[in-house]
Amino acid sequence: MWSVVSSGELPQGERFEWFADMISREVMPTRLTSERPAEFSAEAALLDLGELQVSKVAYSPLRSQRTPALIRRGDPEQYQLGLVTRGAMTLVQNGNSCEAEIGDLVFWDTSRPSDARYVSDGDPGQLVILQLPRDVLPVRASHLDGLLARRMPGGRGLAAVLVAFLRSLVAHGGECAPDELRRMGATAIDLAAACLAQHTDTEERLPAEVRARALLRRIHVFIEYNLGDPELTPVVVAAHHNLAVRTLHQLFSGEGETVQARIRRRRLERCREDLRRPEFLTWPVGAIAARWGFSGPAVFSRSFRQAYGVSPTEFRARAPRHPMDGAPSVKETRTGRTAR
Repeated sequence: MWSVVSSGELPQGERFEWFADMISREVMPTRLTSERPAEFSAEAALLDLGELQVSKVAYSPLRSQRTPALIRRGDPEQYQLGLVTRGAMTLVQNGNSCEAEIGDLVFWDTSRPSDARYVSDGDPGQLVILQLPRDVLPVRASHLDGLLARRMPGGRGLAAVLVAFLRSLVAHGGECAPDELRRMGATAIDLAAACLAQHTDTEERLPAEVRARALLRRIHVFIEYNLGDPELTPVVVAAHHNLAVRTLHQLFSGEGETVQARIRRRRLERCREDLRRPEFLTWPVGAIAARWGFSGPAVFSRSFRQAYGVSPTEFRARAPRHPMDGAPSVKETRTGRTAR
């Protein structure tokens, strides 16, 4: 469960001072300044993932400075990897500087002086931060130094996989049990290490098990993104990742299901979600099946009944409705999409 603190419960004139004191006391000593402290608002939430923590912060524009004196006063000795989800930020550290916008990743070290500015236009800015103890990353500090205050675009490669994971964690992590959160923490470390190693050209130096777990997560994201493509098969998945089909199946040997079984299960789960949505009540069952890559209504109905014990039509009639925004028209398809 997320632990949340918010300035909203305080009188407006006290919010900035409260937030600055809370960050310096609970996170690390830092000098926060705001051009409009009387109008300031902020909310912070923390989720414990075992060896690391993830936090999400919404804030009015502000500046955060870590000086040598403040580092001596207190240092969590962490690397922190931030994902900008609203607004923008600039960061200066270790002789580097960058400007990051929505979807970008930024990396910094709490043990080094830094100067960060968080800006937004209208709505509060938002940042998701992985707080990584220095000793959990299997990448040499000398290699990581070059990434400090460097913008990493989150739209391609392992960065895109990590961004997708963080967004999903923010959306659903609060529903997970402690043991599930610890497993996700291990996944977060693997993905962060693989992403950072990719940006330092040191992927081959990562432990083999870390590379394998990161690759498996990348494959999961690719499958998820392309479920609507009826041509999605283990052969296509293997080819996209430059793997032999046999190697792909070996990667899945500890997953408890085959590649094809995962594709089928996730398609059925997506169809089941749509059958419960009132936005899709006018859609024929066959159209929902086609939306998620099934070759025909008969194949879908047979698979659905085998998985859930009822036909799609019976399930739709009995299911409680779960409204979701933005249902596409029947003409829309998800075929041909390829995760970068």
